[in-house]
Amino acid sequence: MAAPAPGDTRAAASAVLDELTGNFTYGARGAGNGSLSGAWYRRNQIHLFGVLLAILGNLVISISLNIQKYSHLRSAQQEHPRPYFRSVLWWGGVILMALGETGNFAAYGFAPITLIAPLGCMSVTGSAIISVMFLRENLRASDLLGMTLALAGTYLLVNFAPNITQAISARTVQYYFVGWQFMIYMILEILIFCILLYFHKRKGMKHIGILLTLVALLASVTVISVKAVSGMITFSVTDKMQLTYPIFYIMCIIMIASCVFQVKLLNQATKLYSTATVVPVNHIFFTVSAIIAGIIFYQEFLGAAFLTIFVYLFGCFLSFLGVVLVTRNREKEHLPQSYIDFGNVPGKQMLDKIQPDSSGLSYGTLPDGSDSIKSPSGEKKGV
Repeated sequence: MAAPAPGDTRAAASAVLDELTGNFTYGARGAGNGSLSGAWYRRNQIHLFGVLLAILGNLVISISLNIQKYSHLRSAQQEHPRPYFRSVLWWGGVILMALGETGNFAAYGFAPITLIAPLGCMSVTGSAIISVMFLRENLRASDLLGMTLALAGTYLLVNFAPNITQAISARTVQYYFVGWQFMIYMILEILIFCILLYFHKRKGMKHIGILLTLVALLASVTVISVKAVSGMITFSVTDKMQLTYPIFYIMCIIMIASCVFQVKLLNQATKLYSTATVVPVNHIFFTVSAIIAGIIFYQEFLGAAFLTIFVYLFGCFLSFLGVVLVTRNREKEHLPQSYIDFGNVPGKQMLDKIQPDSSGLSYGTLPDGSDSIKSPSGEKKGV
């Protein structure tokens, strides 16, 4: 087989570059200038559709989580509780979660990673609102402040995210996949992942930072593959079929494998630490890794102004702070006191508290350790 002529190679490379150039569309005056004018909406209709899908998907996930939680609570109150997987309500929550994740998946086909990934804060804040309304959980001042900060951060993220529209075709993904930026990024990521995995497996280090950093490193690969698969499906529907290219199936395998290992590591973290600790740290680590992946692989901040980047990062900070405030000490709230208050009984000298500490060794006994009480005449009587 004859080798391709140098002229043919240059022509093919030029064609790929021309396609990539045509795939990018920038705003008229600076990428992502944040103007909420009519021209901004016209330029960002596709982005806004992706944002809407992501927000709705995250809210549906919040509803599904609360439905599953309600199913567990109702089952625990029954005299003969059934396994949760036999509950119709629990399966309804699972179906809703699948729909929400589908919405998130589709959103990556219409908007940049740097715009979709931080919107995960809507799932946390939405879950807090739903739990207060339907599960009768307490609404704290930190919850209100956290929701306000998360909404303000979301507004800044949507308004000041990179104003770049990119059609994801198979040739585009192939070009980025072999680019030197991504190669260096993957070498560094694999090196860090192997070092942390060595300390986790061989040295037995179970620190939450190590576990969730491993999850975040896998998440960066996941969002790259998810956007590639979703983008190629969207391109196939709106323009030309892309599902016949091998890169599509390679990205599907990477997406599934990275998701499986993420879930495994995340389950280990939730077994060792409380959900109130894992959720905000995982959200922050995931979002940062996804933003870095979008910048390096898809070059989503290419041409963005410094002020745009600064306000975008400030919006990320506000959403992070909001998630931390909403989840802070949520599992440490005091339950109703597990003692009986007799109050003042005329003519009787009785101890006013029984079973003061359900977690202590004296649970079920009188607080002073005695097994008797005094009658009005001063005599001791056995309980």
